[in-house]
Amino acid sequence: MNARVLVNGLGTDSVSALDRGLAYGDGLFETIRLVDGTAPFWPRHMQRLAAGCARLGLPKVDADGLWREALQVTQAMPQAVVRITLTRGIGQRGYALPIGTNPTRIVAGFEPPVIDRSVYRDGLRLRVCELRLASQPLLAGIKHLNRLEQVLARAEWDDPTVEEGVLRDIHGNVVSAISANLFAVVAGRLRTPAVDRCGVAGVGRAEVLAVCPHSQVGLLSLEALFAASEVFLVSSVRGVVPVRCLARQGYAPGATTRRLQQHWHELGFPMEQAG
Repeated sequence: MNARVLVNGLGTDSVSALDRGLAYGDGLFETIRLVDGTAPFWPRHMQRLAAGCARLGLPKVDADGLWREALQVTQAMPQAVVRITLTRGIGQRGYALPIGTNPTRIVAGFEPPVIDRSVYRDGLRLRVCELRLASQPLLAGIKHLNRLEQVLARAEWDDPTVEEGVLRDIHGNVVSAISANLFAVVAGRLRTPAVDRCGVAGVGRAEVLAVCPHSQVGLLSLEALFAASEVFLVSSVRGVVPVRCLARQGYAPGATTRRLQQHWHELGFPMEQAG
């Protein structure tokens, strides 16, 4: 995978083997879509990153400095994905917080994934994952570095026709997809799971909730999801993607999905127009 990488502002792709991000997953990350040198959701990403830093006791982020580095690693890339990784840096051995924090900052630029236009038109095929997300309110919502649950969930299948998986909590309630938030229209109302005990509060999810303020946020059972009239996923990289099949249940992209795809297109994301 070709990438342009800055570590603490320097052009290298190496970090210390003693970094706490590597040793303990002690840090945060954001994955940000850029189009022609702009990032429509940049303020939302910086807001979540700042909230995550406050939660983990990391220093405040320099959003302006991160933006300059994001532009540097995506120079001459009209379409790009930027990953910002912040760790607590190098510390003494053990779980105790280091006396002084000198964070490691990694900013990497990538070409965006190639997604066939038919995906936005027709949708993805999903499965229900066996793995259950653990409940930890202190880490819920933020994008901390430990993604082992998602790694193990994605390892449950190798069928190339299944593109995503539905994750549930320990009580069996739907939380999200592996790498996206999930919305469903149930009995005419747009619903999405709460992420106050596990899961990630995605920036795309926040945008949908702002555009559709009457959405219901709360528990979403698997039975309710199967009964939905339309289901779609949303992420900062892929945008709004319909779901056409979950296990043996089929769905058709509906008016809500199409309206939000159009909204994404109006924000400047060309891949999200399903036409």
